[in-house]
Amino acid sequence: MSEEKVVIFNADDFGYSSGITRGIVAAHLRGVVTSTSCMVNTPATEEAVEASRENPRLAIGLHVNFTNEADRLVAFEDPALARTEVRRQFDRFLSLFGRLPTHIDSHQHVHRIDSCREAFLELAQETGLHLRDQSPVVYKGGFYGQWEYGVFDPEKVSLPALERIIRGELGPGLYEFCCHPGLVDAAFHAVYHAEREHELATLTDPRLRTILGEEGIRLISFAELPETIRDSDGG
Repeated sequence: MSEEKVVIFNADDFGYSSGITRGIVAAHLRGVVTSTSCMVNTPATEEAVEASRENPRLAIGLHVNFTNEADRLVAFEDPALARTEVRRQFDRFLSLFGRLPTHIDSHQHVHRIDSCREAFLELAQETGLHLRDQSPVVYKGGFYGQWEYGVFDPEKVSLPALERIIRGELGPGLYEFCCHPGLVDAAFHAVYHAEREHELATLTDPRLRTILGEEGIRLISFAELPETIRDSDGG
């Protein structure tokens, strides 16, 4: 691996609501977001598909959704049911986008649950796609505004907070910074909602580009990850 610092800013929840979808696009066009992960079973999924056509440089992954906030959409304690639903959502992505996702992750990290993990690993191995938490990409999830359920701390998603992570926690390597930008949508209700506009403001702050430059960080998308890995390995 080279001595370079390479970062992917990936926005979760593309397609969750119209406001979230529009906010992610704004974070891509005016900020540092290079990639996003799309839900295929939510009200704004079709809007997200259209937005992806209008923004071809935004890499689109699959954000498998089993939970949809507190609701349970699938009995994921059953590994067979989990595997069937992962495949169903993957096939739905292919049908909607006409191509493979650039990466795979999950809403509320269900891919980390014992009964679900194998289904996700099998799909990643079969397709050659990166699965969140897997080497060589280091997952960074500290940029989040609600570390106590329902209690928002705006400092956690401020520019100084993100700067501390960038300057203090990154050595040479590949990193995924998970983020949740969005716009408030009156028709949408979620525990993590207004906080998304604070994230959007930080991710589009021009000072962030300066910080990344001073730290010698190169931004890539998940679409560029395979080539980046090959280059770093001398392949």
